[in-house]
Amino acid sequence: MPRPRKRRALALPARSLIYKPAGVPLDGLRRVSLLPEELEALRLVDLEDLNQEEAAQRMGVSRSTLQRTVAQARRQVALALVEGAALVVEGLQSNAHRPTAPGRTIVSRSRSETGFFSFGNDL
Repeated sequence: MPRPRKRRALALPARSLIYKPAGVPLDGLRRVSLLPEELEALRLVDLEDLNQEEAAQRMGVSRSTLQRTVAQARRQVALALVEGAALVVEGLQSNAHRPTAPGRTIVSRSRSETGFFSFGNDL
């Protein structure tokens, strides 16, 4: 049995987002998923320009876990951009926990079997 995933501290809003090429219907696009913790890792390392140690502390994970998370997130974003796929940023599920500090949410998540969640027909 695998070890349970450690909870991650996230400062992003709990919502689902989809970024897709302009003028192309979503129905015909391949979907590439990005987990909330992957987006948070990208935000901390690439946008806020924190080093990996600082970003890992903010998320409550080890530096090596953060490094793997950032690498996976960058692969997913590059795949969506290069192949013209829809990038699906998955929202938080009901297992999100109360924030430990203002604007921070603790969450324990993993990828769904299909790699993304369905969002209904309103997209």
